[in-house]
Amino acid sequence: MSIIAIAGSPSARSRSNVLLRYAAQALSQQHGSVDSLGIRDVSAEDLVHGNYASEDAARLRQRVTPARVVLIATPVYKASFAGGLKALLDLLDQTALAGKIVLPLATGGSAAHLLALEYSLKPVLSALGARHILAGVYATEAQVQVDEQGNAQLDEDIRVRLDAAIEAVSQLLPARTAPRPYDLGRLASQLQLAV
Repeated sequence: MSIIAIAGSPSARSRSNVLLRYAAQALSQQHGSVDSLGIRDVSAEDLVHGNYASEDAARLRQRVTPARVVLIATPVYKASFAGGLKALLDLLDQTALAGKIVLPLATGGSAAHLLALEYSLKPVLSALGARHILAGVYATEAQVQVDEQGNAQLDEDIRVRLDAAIEAVSQLLPARTAPRPYDLGRLASQLQLAV
């Protein structure tokens, strides 16, 4: 199973990326590795020009296509999600999110922009084929603190809401099981039945 985390902020230390890393780390412990990418993985020129045919855009689509779960995080500016993220999403195929579980995460200056997830990001995700978009998590700047060294601290309320969102994703996924050793006797009997 594949999980991908998409960062909509160009800053590795952004508050939205803190939420994304928290969710990705929790899911990786339960379900295996999580691939991550962001707007910095596509050249600025390809983003600005919407260069669908570029090598960066092709690599982006190759990484998103096999994912079963998409975590997507963005800062909110002027009551909408980041323009760089929109440019990145424009490089995906029209049905790139079809059949995937999508968990949107966002941060903004105040609670006044809380509905940006509902009214700006979720319609774009839906236009890309997503039909299983979970309730997102929105945090204000005061709820996610990042110091000069990049260390982050989450408000308890946000941590609880993130944990609930991660649990919602986990409940929709099969449990991670350890590989079973081959039972050669059983395998031999199956092969004989197949002949």
